[in-house]
Amino acid sequence: MRQVPLEFLALHMAAANGHLNIIEYLIGRGVDLNAFNEEKNTPLHWACLNGHLEVVKKLILAGANVSVLNSYEKTPMDEAASRGKMDIIDAINEAVAQVELTGIRVS
Repeated sequence: MRQVPLEFLALHMAAANGHLNIIEYLIGRGVDLNAFNEEKNTPLHWACLNGHLEVVKKLILAGANVSVLNSYEKTPMDEAASRGKMDIIDAINEAVAQVELTGIRVS
């Protein structure tokens, strides 16, 4: 993983704004799903914070780390919980279970 300012990360912006089509394109181009900004937020943190359910699912199924901590020592799920986004928490649990069933390693 590398630290890059948020404004330079297309994946962060797409995740924060719920642009699933851009997320899919960038995943196809091999972007680093776990790159973080100056606050150590990953694209998954941003999708969870802003409640973008389909983006959360897509990132996890593509291999985003669900247990990474940001500079406030919060996981993406913690961030969803802090904003009362129970649908996101449920989606994280379901996506992780789906990934585990398919044999893909989840971080």
